[in-house]
Amino acid sequence: GGSADPSFQGDGYYIAAAGGAAFQNLAHIQTVVQDAGFNVDISDRSRDMGMLSIQGPKSRDILSRLTDAPLDNESFPFSTNRMIEVAGHKVRALRVSFVGELGWELHIPSESCVPVYRALMEAGAEDGLVNAGYRAIDSLSIEKGYPHWHQEVRMDDSPLEAGLLFTCKLKTDTDFLGRTALEEKRKLGARKKKVCFTVDDNVCLLGLEAILRNGEYVGHIRRADHAFLLEQEVAYGYVMNNGEKITQDWLKSGEYEIESKGKIYPATLHLKSPFDATNKRIQGNYEEPTQESLISMERARASAI
Repeated sequence: GGSADPSFQGDGYYIAAAGGAAFQNLAHIQTVVQDAGFNVDISDRSRDMGMLSIQGPKSRDILSRLTDAPLDNESFPFSTNRMIEVAGHKVRALRVSFVGELGWELHIPSESCVPVYRALMEAGAEDGLVNAGYRAIDSLSIEKGYPHWHQEVRMDDSPLEAGLLFTCKLKTDTDFLGRTALEEKRKLGARKKKVCFTVDDNVCLLGLEAILRNGEYVGHIRRADHAFLLEQEVAYGYVMNNGEKITQDWLKSGEYEIESKGKIYPATLHLKSPFDATNKRIQGNYEEPTQESLISMERARASAI
């Protein structure tokens, strides 16, 4: 097979790692394979491929003009992948998003990157398809609540503390590295917790700002940016309770502020992402909510907080 569609002898895995964590992931896998003495061949094919990500409410319409593959939710569900042809070129399409929108990542053999890119831009011209850079991705991802490795999530954060237990197979008998330690941490409860804040004031938050609860310092912001749909500043950080267990009641009972450059700004705590918490946009549902549903959503959000 090719770089995007490899063939394996025995069991095989196609691993797509985030760009900022790729070398760390590779080093970790190599260390585990070496220590365990597994008979495994690891091949890094990153330089043989490129990746284009088409995201947004028109992404399905645009991509469908270049492929015969069915792209509806039933035929191509979220968090699945398959080989398809795009503009006559074989690519691996992954139904994923790091910006909280309907879309696909296309893993493309290097020789096909330019023609596929040109075909996409031409097919999407009538719908206003444009290039987006990493600053746009940063803003969109934090608005949705997707964390960056090395910022909201680091090697010294556990899945329990970072709100990532859903990625761990704790409801199965599957063993994994760190499971015993994680289960012990879960029994004891988190001593720090990643939470979301929004700030209505016009202030540029960048990260490392102080978090205050009832006037006392309880942590600092890891990452922040402006959310253009919410029209607010969004910030994620970890809070602590003097070494005690962090509970939902403790989180919800506090009044929060964020200090930036010597000034204090009122902040609203969110235990879930304030943007599309039910993932409707990822499924392609862009219907504008009615006034009644907005009131219902606000009541639900208030009760959740």
